[in-house]
Parts: sequence; C-alpha cells; structure tokens
Amino acid sequence: MATYTGAVAAPARRRFLDSGLVDWITTSDHKKIGILYLLTSGFFFLVGGVEAMLLRIQLTRANLQILSPELYNQLFTMHGTTMIFLVVMPILAGFGNYFVPLQIGARDMAFPKLNALGYWFFLFGGIFINLGFLVGQAPDTGWYNYANQTELAFTPGLNEDFWALGINILGIGSITSSVNLVVTIVKMRAPGMSFNRMPIFCWTLLVMAVLILGAMPSLTTSSIEIFLDRHIGTSFYVVSGGGDPILWQHEFWFFGHPEVYILVLPAMGMISEIIPVFSRKPLFGYSFVAWSTVAIGFLSFGVWAHHMFAAGLPLVADGLFDFMSVIFAIPTALKIFNWIGSLWGGTLIFTTALLNAVAFVGMFTIGGLTGVMLGVVPIDWQVNSSYFVVAHFHYVLFGGTAFGVFAGTYYWFPKISGRLLDERMGKWHFWLTFIGFNVTFFPMHIVGILGMSRRVYTYPAGEGWSGSNTIETIGAFIIFFATALFIYNFFYSLMRGEKAGDNPWGAYTLEWATSSPPPVYNFKKIPVVRSRRPVWDLDHPDDPDWKRGH
Repeated sequence: MATYTGAVAAPARRRFLDSGLVDWITTSDHKKIGILYLLTSGFFFLVGGVEAMLLRIQLTRANLQILSPELYNQLFTMHGTTMIFLVVMPILAGFGNYFVPLQIGARDMAFPKLNALGYWFFLFGGIFINLGFLVGQAPDTGWYNYANQTELAFTPGLNEDFWALGINILGIGSITSSVNLVVTIVKMRAPGMSFNRMPIFCWTLLVMAVLILGAMPSLTTSSIEIFLDRHIGTSFYVVSGGGDPILWQHEFWFFGHPEVYILVLPAMGMISEIIPVFSRKPLFGYSFVAWSTVAIGFLSFGVWAHHMFAAGLPLVADGLFDFMSVIFAIPTALKIFNWIGSLWGGTLIFTTALLNAVAFVGMFTIGGLTGVMLGVVPIDWQVNSSYFVVAHFHYVLFGGTAFGVFAGTYYWFPKISGRLLDERMGKWHFWLTFIGFNVTFFPMHIVGILGMSRRVYTYPAGEGWSGSNTIETIGAFIIFFATALFIYNFFYSLMRGEKAGDNPWGAYTLEWATSSPPPVYNFKKIPVVRSRRPVWDLDHPDDPDWKRGH
C-alpha cells in the first residue's frame, strides 16, 4: 500500500529553508550582507598575510632559494591583488553595507537584492582568481599587470587569464555595491538629514562609490582588451600589430590612482567618527573635512600619470602631473589638521579604537610625505621601482587603511555583536601591530634609496641590503603574532565578551540609537534629524546641538 509523505515533506522543507545557513545564503538584509563581506575579506586577509610572510622569508638574506622565481612571482602578484581587491575594498564595502543605512536613518539599502548579488560576485571572483594555485598557474605578472608581458608569447599559461577574468568578475560586484551606496545615501536619508548634517563616514563612502563608478570601467575594459589580445588576435597592446603597451599604463593608472583613495577615504571617514567620540567634542572643521573629501575624489582623476614618470612621457606632461600631485596634498593636509584640532583640547579616552585612529593619522602622514616626494619628477626617477615605493604605499595602505579598519572594528564590534572586544588584548594587539609595522616597512625606505629593486625574488650579497631585510622579516613576524592575538580576541569576545549595551562609547550618530545588535528593521520609526549629532540631541535635551546651529 502506498504511503503519503507530502504532509511530512512540506514541514521538513520549510525547516531547511528557515535554517541559519540557508537564511544567510539567501539574505538581502544589509546587515547580514555587511557581515558576510567582513568575514570573507577577513579570510582573504589571512591568505594575503601568508603570501606576504612567504615573500619576506625568501628575502630575509641574500641568495636564498626557499621559493622558486615562478612561485615568488605568483605570490607577490596574488599578495597585491588579494590585499587590494579581496581585502580592503570588500572590507570597506562591508562596513558601508552595515552602517550606512543605520547612520542615515534608513531601514535597508536602496536595492537589497542587487546588494546581495554584489557580494556573491565578490566571493566567486575571489575564489576564481585563486584557482590558479590549484594548477600551479596563478597570476604572475604583478597586481599592476603591465603589458606587454601579458602577451601570450611571454605568458603562455593560464596565469594571465585567471587575472583578467577574475578582475572583471570582481569589478561587477564593486559596481553593483557602488550603485547601491550612491542611491541609498542620496535618496534615503532621514528627514532633516541634509548633506551638511550627514556623518563623515557616509560622505567618504559616497565619494568612494563615485570613484569606483568612474574608475572601474577603465580597468575592466583594459583587462578585456588583454584577454582579446591573447585569444582573439587583437593588438591593443601588441607592438607587432600596431598596439602600444603604454596605453595599458594609462588605462590602468587612470583606475589605479583613484583606487588609492577608494581604499583610504572610508578609513578616513571611520577615524572622523571615532576621534570626536573619544575626545568628547564635535569634529573640528566638519565642512572642511567633508568638502576636502569631495576635492580628493575630484583631483584623484587628474594625477594618474605621476605613476608613469619613468615611462618616457613628454616633459610637459611630467611637469603637469608633478604640479597636480603637489596640489593634491592640500585637501589631505586639511583633514590631518582637522583631526589634530579635534584631539586638541579634548578629554581624550585612550581606548584601542582611539589608539588605532591616532596611529592612522601619524602613519598616513608619513606615507603622504613620501608620496609628495614621489610626485616630484627628479626624485621619482631616482627611486622608481625601488623598495622606497613599496615603503610608501604600505605606509599609506597599511599605516593608513589597516589602522583605520582596526579602529573601526574596535569601535563598531559592540554594535554588530552586542559585546565589547577585550581592551587589554586590544592594546597588546595595537602596540604589537604598530611596532611590527614600523620595523617591517620603515627600513624599506633605506634599502630603496640604496638601490634595492622591487619585484626581485633574491639579491646578491655585498649590496648592504641583508641587514635591513632581516629586520623587515622580524617585523613581519611581529605583525603575524599581533594578528593571531586579534583573531583570538575576536572569537573570545564574541563568545564571552562583556555585554556592550546600546551605546557603550557615548557616541553621537544614529546607529547608536538602536539596540546592539540592531533589529532587522533598524528603526521602528524613522528618526527626524536636527543636527550633526542626533544621539547627543536625544541624550541632552537641555543642550542639543541644533540650538547652536550645528
């Protein structure tokens, strides 16, 4: 006799669809998507860190043969690609996804399903671009991927194809996320939240998204052209067919310099939120900080060729981009002075978040100063393609963005998880990272001036580089142990950390007006904003900011 199973199957199917895993896979909740971005980019951070450790071990002393030249090329290519496209960009997108709707008083992103699609493109692109390691043919021509070494004649394997196709997949995810951020910030702000009252973090995310929409098409188009050159027979960059490899440099760096500020601006936004909270005063020069962000975004499209001073451009072009590079320092300096002004005279509370924010200011300033040096043509000619450049961009991107992201993590972890990260372990993590960072990257300025080239897998004895490289490797191990401590702190605090409450820091922006973690709908009633510090207004009805015209 037949047995009817439909009544049993339906509830079982419903339980499966309602299970935690399926809920996370199918979610369009901006907060869960933000967490997915953060966790996935955190995993890729560990991958990129392992790649960096292997590179540093290989370069510890002269004439080491720990890695083959082929594997070294693959590791340094994938280290740069991973850290830029799979770590920093998506981790900033994660913070943006989670906190932008909360900060502007919205219930979700403008396009929730498109938002989810962007994450899955990022995940698939990250997996795809790393698949080359499984067949021993990972990308190996550098994260900048210069033509004409990408021609089929010089890179006949699948290495370049993994890079070109993977970058396009990642680009789709970046563009969908950026469209979402722009529309959400422009159209979904709470009543009363004018642009002049919007949190600086939202300002920086808005400019970042516009930069991605303006710059990413240049990279995606040129990477498609590389693929066509390799497999269809076109000659965009093939000299024998009438192409020009310098065209690739123009197209890449038209993306590449805005990309620097795609990676840095949101971290600037984070510390612009953190410094006022822990100095117990409003952000000094809000309008200058906001509009200098816009100026940086605009100017970033006009300095791309300062990466090409050694490419043989006309001297007139070199002079123009030299001038623009120096002008670029003005809006950045304005931010630094305003952050210092926010700290000056404040009641400073040295939490781990503030320590990382202050480190950002100091380390990014060093990176900015060496950036101005590299923007001067004669200096760039001397140190181009040397380890001086490696030191510079690590002071910008690690000394800047990484410390900013750590500051944001310690600051917002309570809102996401409902628990505080352990401050004692946090301070150990900060000081180990700060010391390890400077021990690793400051000596690179010296060996760069002494002539050590980038992108070499070994070097001869007698050049005076071994001592500095040994110190750099020691510093890398200090960062490794600091990162291990942070991971332990993360999981320990997630399970056993002190409960945070809704606003443990006494902060001012709207995300702190919700519970920790926030409810699915964010706000039962959309708030009305009357100043730049709406939570201060709620907590201090007798002394609100709006009475002072802020």
